[in-house]
Parts: sequence; structure tokens; C-alpha cells
Amino acid sequence: MTRISKGAADELNSKLKGTVSLPYDTSYDEARKIWNAMIDRHPAVVVHCAIADDVPHALQFARDHGLEVSIRGGGHNIAGNAVCEGGLMIDLSAMKNVRVDADKKRAYVEPGATLGDFDEAVQKYALATPVGINSTTGISGLTLGGGFGWLTRKYGMTIDNLVSANLVTADGTKRQVDESKDADLFWALGRGGGNFGVVTQYEYRLHSVGPEIMAGLIVFPAAEAKQVLQKYRAYVATAPEELSVWVVLRQAPPLPFLPAEVHGKDVIVLPMFYAGDPAEGEKLIAPLRSFGKPYGEHIGPMPYVQWQKAFDPLLTPGARNYWKSHNFIDLEDKALDVTIEYANKLPSPQCEIFIGLIEGAANRVAPNAMAYASRDAKFVMNVHGRWDEAAQDKACIDWARAFFQASKPYASAGAYVNFMTEDETDRVAAAYGANYKRLASIKKRYDPENVFHVNQNIKP
Repeated sequence: MTRISKGAADELNSKLKGTVSLPYDTSYDEARKIWNAMIDRHPAVVVHCAIADDVPHALQFARDHGLEVSIRGGGHNIAGNAVCEGGLMIDLSAMKNVRVDADKKRAYVEPGATLGDFDEAVQKYALATPVGINSTTGISGLTLGGGFGWLTRKYGMTIDNLVSANLVTADGTKRQVDESKDADLFWALGRGGGNFGVVTQYEYRLHSVGPEIMAGLIVFPAAEAKQVLQKYRAYVATAPEELSVWVVLRQAPPLPFLPAEVHGKDVIVLPMFYAGDPAEGEKLIAPLRSFGKPYGEHIGPMPYVQWQKAFDPLLTPGARNYWKSHNFIDLEDKALDVTIEYANKLPSPQCEIFIGLIEGAANRVAPNAMAYASRDAKFVMNVHGRWDEAAQDKACIDWARAFFQASKPYASAGAYVNFMTEDETDRVAAAYGANYKRLASIKKRYDPENVFHVNQNIKP
């Protein structure tokens, strides 16, 4: 590791509104700790930015000392791209401000904000935009990787709702980009995953949602998985875009509405969300109960922000995580069979397979309209390996990789970069599809030295 002298760190610190951490500082270990406990890297220096103007100073310091650069927003990325080994980590996690213009239906969000920060701020005005399903996820990484959640069917991907961004490019230049200003750079941000600069503010389009919505879960025995999945497939083919129903196959957590004897059993869960009138939502979800003989359900009107935190207990920081993911246009029977096969041999109580339904508004965006190209995908499947002890690494990773390979013949093109692990560099070009060549050209223009390469990298 490059050793940064206290004098050099003090000089940098004098230029910042924020602070600097070195390996011997008490703040250092907490700063390098991120959501995925498998990531254990040691930057030479951490720059905790307090304002956008701190970022150019951090980049210049890295350039002067020949340091690799990584960027931390929420620190939630599965591949651990927030933290570099022996380089300079730009830590944006203190920059959490969310400003809402309710009249214009716009939110202006700093890059350290979590989805919880964002949802809480915009829901004061009964507004929202499509984001993910775990409130501790960072808004920045989610957006730059595409972003999808319960509102995606109705309003598109997170990136589809980005109106403008402020960022600092590799040469230290501060830019504001949108569809008319530096339009090519704005286009590239749409799934570029931090390849093109350090974003210091996002402007999002907001939509009227909540504050109360209809949501919940129905839990079926794993033995009924095939019929549940087949009926699910037929049902969602005609479901209105206000309704989103997903699938989770896992061991039942100790949910209070389930009998104690069900806890720990293999189950298939249908989480659902309806953004319209609860009475209409109840009519729409009623057929789901007939897909099998449920162990139990918990469905009803609730605050939107409450539902956005519903899965937080299953996604707490500190566990070891390894994911694999495919896009699907159709869920054919053979794909369902493979899914059930691997759901029946989960290597850890925390492992799961989930299928997110995203068919709708996102499919109506042209593949070349922005860098996110997988516009034919109607489902995203995530093989979520999760466990606590390092001794379980091989069993859980092998399971995830084996299911990924077994389901690959039935998947569609592309990939969701937010679910890609650090060993999937060979999938980067495929993830960007026909847009990769243009992305590489833009990368060459704005980051010819590939300063921003601790990511799913697009080489200039």
C-alpha cells in the first residue's frame, strides 16, 4: 500500500470542507466497511467529502500521488466497488441532502442519500419515483446501474426518471448535464455505473404516489411452486401496470403471520404492490390466493415508506453476499423447473432466488435512448447467495454459479449491472449490448486514462 504522510494528508485536509482518514485514524475502519462483508479492502486514504467542491481536490490528490480511485455512495454495491485496495476512496456518504420542489415534482438529491432518505423526503408530499426495495441502498449506485423496484412497471427504471445530474469528470471539471447540455455524457450516465465521473447531485422526476398504498405477501408451500409459478406467469401477462407482483423462493423467515411450524420451511412467496385505490387493489390480488393453499398472508393498506422498508430485516449489513443475475423475456417451463430445482437445495437459510417483474414502461424506451439497453427484459432474476461464516463461502458461491449456468439457456440478452459481482468483468460488454461502442467512445473523451475503473468498467 502507498503510505500517505500525515503532512500530505493535512495539506489536503486544509482544502476540504470534509475530512481525511488514514489507516491509523479511528474513523478509518468504519469508513472502509461496506454492506457486503466479503469485501475487506484497505484504501491508503479516505476523503470524506462534505460538499461537491471537495471532489476535485480529492481527484487532484489521487493524481499527484498516483493513487487508484474508488467512489463510495451508500456502500451497498454487491461487488464492493466503493472500496479500492491501497488507493484513494472518495466517500460521499455524508452528502445526504434531499430537496423537493413539490410544485415541479422534482427532487434534488446528493449522492450519499439512501433510498430511505429519499423516500422519507418525497413522501412528505405524496411523491415518489421508481427506486429499489431496500431502504439502506444508496441512491447513487442504484441510479447509475439502472434501478428498478415496485414502481418500475408504471414509471420505468430509476434512470428513466433522471432529469439532470451535476458531476465532476476525471480532469476535475464540474459539469451539469441533461438532455440538452453535454447530452452524450448525460446519456452515458444512464447505466454507466460511475465510469464517467463523480456525481454530486441528481435531479429526479417525481410522480404522485401514496402516502398509503396496498401491499403485502402471500406465502405458499414449496411443494406447490410449479403450479404457483405457472399461474403467476399467466396472471402477470395481463396485470395492469399499477400492480407489481414478484416471486421469492427461500426458507420462511419467522414472520408473525405464519404458524411457528412453517418457520424455516422452503416456501414460495408472492410479494405484491398496488399503487392505486386499495379497494381496486384488493379485487386485483384476490385471484392470487387461488394459486395454491397458502400458509398465510399479510396484505393491506400501509404507508409507502413502510413497504419500502419491509425487506430490510432480510438485507441487513454484515453478512457475506454473492449474487448472479439473468434477464428474461419469458419464463418458460424449463426455466421454472431449473429454478425450483435449485430452490430445493438452498445452501444457507438466507439464500434465495427472486424474480422481479419489470414489464411495462421500461419496455417502451428505445434500447439506444440511454446507456441502459435491456429494454426487452420483462423479468430480472437474482440468485441471491447470502450467509454469515467464511466457511460457507464455497458451498454458497458454487450453488449460485451452478444455478446461473443451469438457467442461462432460457435467459435473454444483457445483464443488470447492479447485480454483477467483481468476477464478472467478462459480462460488461454484454451488459451494455449495442451501446457499448458508444459508451467506450464517450469514456475516451471524458476519462481517457480510465481514472474511474473501480466499477463494471468500460475501457476507453
